[in-house]
Amino acid sequence: MAALSNVRWLTRAVLAARNSGAWRGLGTSTAHAASQSQAQDVRVEGAFPVTMLPGDGVGPELMHAVKEVFKAAAVPVEFKEHHLSEVQNMASEEKLEQVLSSMKENKVAIIGKIYTPMEYKGELASYDMQLRRKLDLFANVVHVKSLPGYKTRHNNLDLVIIREQTEGEYSSLEHESAKGVIECLKIVTRTKSQRIAKFAFDYATKKGRSKVTAVHKANIMKLGDGLFLQCCEEVAELYPKIKFETMIIDNCCMQLVQNPYQFDVLVMPNLYGNIIDNLAAGLVGGAGVVPGESYSAEYAVFETGARHPFAQAVGRNIANPTAMLLSATNMLRHLNLEYHSSMIADAVKKVIKAGKVRTSDMGGYATCHDFTEAVITALS
Repeated sequence: MAALSNVRWLTRAVLAARNSGAWRGLGTSTAHAASQSQAQDVRVEGAFPVTMLPGDGVGPELMHAVKEVFKAAAVPVEFKEHHLSEVQNMASEEKLEQVLSSMKENKVAIIGKIYTPMEYKGELASYDMQLRRKLDLFANVVHVKSLPGYKTRHNNLDLVIIREQTEGEYSSLEHESAKGVIECLKIVTRTKSQRIAKFAFDYATKKGRSKVTAVHKANIMKLGDGLFLQCCEEVAELYPKIKFETMIIDNCCMQLVQNPYQFDVLVMPNLYGNIIDNLAAGLVGGAGVVPGESYSAEYAVFETGARHPFAQAVGRNIANPTAMLLSATNMLRHLNLEYHSSMIADAVKKVIKAGKVRTSDMGGYATCHDFTEAVITALS
């Protein structure tokens, strides 16, 4: 642990090279004078400011685990914590604007699941959806990868799900056209379909992936999904080195269960991505082990890959912090804190591979606190 202090000066030096764009290397943004000025302020303080939004359910417990591990690893990150919830009387337009302001200022955030009540109270768009839209977090990325030492039905999996999450079925455009008749509009635009397709191919190129599969239902929704599929096909022509395939969503679900090894990068509209994220997470251990992230041209938000509040576990100290800790390591990598990112990720995987400390969802009896302490011990 003493060696950790020796790298502090390196992380401060990295601050000078901090990129305000959320997706570095894909040409989606450039640094602005204001963010450069902010980076200078952070450099003086010696830490990266990151917005933290614990959310509902076990979110606060998972964030506590992240803070404890970061403290033990001497990570140069300062969390700016905010609370927003539609079920804990902590939701208002004022609070939403405070969270948005913090995210826009810091450019990077780590968030828990903000639970969305099913009751209609006059506003169709949840606070979670409003955050993603106002920050234009159009690309959700979930890397589904088997954890060494933890056996599941399918082992050695490694696939990526990329989901457009600012339109589609989640456009919050519903109305009662006649008594007992509800119309729910699905919005598909050429601009956003091309953008997510390009993101997927850029991601595949940058990460050395060989294939992109566009998932759709164009055989039924011939215009809406037809446009999405057409845009993917047009973008695919610009990347001749990346193999391109298409697959209907229902067949994709079956193929994922039967033979997930055929997939590499999958790109799809909003609702399909939500379903596939959760299905694929179940292949490698469930919601507690898969990290996720969302990107706009300017902002990056890190979260769990399968968004579940796990409300029944609140206060019981049984939640699995693996997914949130791995999301946090992805965040550190995004901030160019490679040393800390690798150190924490290696510690998490070391604990899982040893198999002695596992939470109930992984077949063990350890508490969230036990797992966190085991990771901290593995850091040294």
